[in-house]
Amino acid sequence: MSALRLGIIGCGIMGSNHQAVFDSLKGTIEVTATVDIDIEKANAAKEILNAEFATTDYREIWPYVDAVLIATPHDLHHEQGMAAFTHGKHVLMEKPMAISEAECIDLINVSERSQKTLMVAYPMRYQPLVVKLKELLDKKYLGEVFHVGIFTEQLTQPPADSWMVQAKRLGGGQFFSHGCHYIDLLLWFLGEPEVGVHLGTRNQTEWMEKEGTSDAIIKFANGALGHHFGTWGARATRHGYAIHAHCERGMLEADITGGTLYAHHGFKGTPPAGGIGGTLSPDPKDAEVILAMEGESKYLQGELEHFAHCIATGEKPLTDGPGSLAGLRVIWAMTENEEKNAFADLRGMGLPQ
Repeated sequence: MSALRLGIIGCGIMGSNHQAVFDSLKGTIEVTATVDIDIEKANAAKEILNAEFATTDYREIWPYVDAVLIATPHDLHHEQGMAAFTHGKHVLMEKPMAISEAECIDLINVSERSQKTLMVAYPMRYQPLVVKLKELLDKKYLGEVFHVGIFTEQLTQPPADSWMVQAKRLGGGQFFSHGCHYIDLLLWFLGEPEVGVHLGTRNQTEWMEKEGTSDAIIKFANGALGHHFGTWGARATRHGYAIHAHCERGMLEADITGGTLYAHHGFKGTPPAGGIGGTLSPDPKDAEVILAMEGESKYLQGELEHFAHCIATGEKPLTDGPGSLAGLRVIWAMTENEEKNAFADLRGMGLPQ
């Protein structure tokens, strides 16, 4: 079978790490076209990825590609995705899928009518530490899970004229643009959501038109709580990117930045008295190392391999359109209710089974 011919629309972040990823996928995926409104960026990506064609107009690439990766400002996703499906191309859409429910439904419907794959780029679903964590939660390795906390702490200050600070183009603030990765994970880990609340602030991220720091809490039908803390204003961090899953017999810790998945087994019998200073916690040196790998916050290779596999086999992507829309509906409900100082009713918004 010949390699999938992929066009990349939006080349602003292409670099040596992407070259290594696509080099590892030779024979499966070949980048044949690159597009950017800045022709220098399109040409640079063309050279990095050994593509055949570079242009500033995505409408010129259809003869060169079987599928596209759309990595443009969020307000362009709908237009470009619809055009790709209309021309019979498969679409790997950078998150979020689109900036409104109506646009998302359009993309889902046209992908189904054209019988072409729509997959949303949530690479954390393919990150080996996260995949293993999900497996351990499902088999109750440390018993029932009752709380999952996800921490994403970074400093992201785009230029003042960047689309990434503009609420209309971004589709909101940090929570919608970046938190969608982690609401998706919480739904995947914990199932059907019932109620949620979100609070955000521009404090210390005044370059953002909407929030640059946020906390989101969801209660699930199984009684577990999910929490995401995300900031683009971190001047220092201990967590980096991390996931802590508290279970009845201990805690699973995915240190995404450090590249290690730990199982912290709880004390047997009565724990020692106290608690201040970590007395009640198992010594970190005694933690079980479940999986270790090179630290990596995303996992583009696994995502791209899955995209190519779904196109070849006709299988539904793990991160398909309806599943992505479920997560965005949760975010929209929580942010709308934030304006009313109210909790959001999230019943019926879980990932499709």
